[in-house]
Amino acid sequence: MKKKIRLSGTLLAFILAIALFLLSGLLPHGFNNLPQAIGQAMQILRISSFLGIIAAGQTLVVISGYGGIDLSAGSMVTLSAVLTYGVIDGSNAMVFPALLLIMAVGAAVGFINGIGVTYLKISPLVMTLAMAGVVQGLVLAVTHGVLEGGIPRAMGNFIVRPLILGIPGAVFIWVIFGIGVWVLLERTFFGKQLFSIGTNRLAAHLSGVRVTRTVILTYTIASMMTAFGGFMLVGYTQTVLLNLGAPYLFPSIAAVAIGGTLFTGGKGSYFGTMAGAIILTMITSILTTLRVAHSIRQIILGAILLVILSAYGRQRALRQ
Repeated sequence: MKKKIRLSGTLLAFILAIALFLLSGLLPHGFNNLPQAIGQAMQILRISSFLGIIAAGQTLVVISGYGGIDLSAGSMVTLSAVLTYGVIDGSNAMVFPALLLIMAVGAAVGFINGIGVTYLKISPLVMTLAMAGVVQGLVLAVTHGVLEGGIPRAMGNFIVRPLILGIPGAVFIWVIFGIGVWVLLERTFFGKQLFSIGTNRLAAHLSGVRVTRTVILTYTIASMMTAFGGFMLVGYTQTVLLNLGAPYLFPSIAAVAIGGTLFTGGKGSYFGTMAGAIILTMITSILTTLRVAHSIRQIILGAILLVILSAYGRQRALRQ
């Protein structure tokens, strides 16, 4: 009997991303030669990097299982961006202190999410949705509706402009970040425990895994990653809005799904999420080039996620 060849969700996602990129070259204003293709590829990767970093935390939470999805991610991005914008206030010397602050705030928000999910036994969806409201309230409390501050030109240039071989700084940071997340998931004791509890929490507990501590740590790290995404995003936009992170919540979940991470937990890859972020950026770019209305774009993206989740609908039965 011939063996069936199965491609991983990550590989399929990257193949789809490449196919969409080649398709975009056939559209009006597409690339006509290699230099144009490379330039457009760098632009797509740069825009994808912000969604990809924000979706990293979502990946960890989904892998942890138990219906884990972080609905506070969008609000966390906004709070991070607002704090970064206000603390830096145009000063190069305040970039690092601002980064430390938003990472600490992100850790605190994630820790509270983890406590709610583990000790209070609140559903992750309900807990993170409630936290989203709290964080959005913090944004209003900090700003009083008035956004003051600034991003230094050097920070913006580093993120936006090409550094080496035409590769933007944001892409370099994303690659390093991606390698770090891969090491965390695949080469650390924490990563092994995370996949274990995502597969079966009871079995993990019986085998000696400290499930509660690992789940709390997962939500804490996830929120810190999301906060870093907000830091990067405001460096790119050079300005901040009270709903800056809201448009990234849905795509951050969709990128995880497209990348092949199982929503039943226990199986996934951040490289898959990176590919998912690129795919979503490519789809948005193609729809924008075709001048599709924003409302129709949202419907199409929602339909894509629905199809993907339907394809994963038998995950639990297959694993059992």
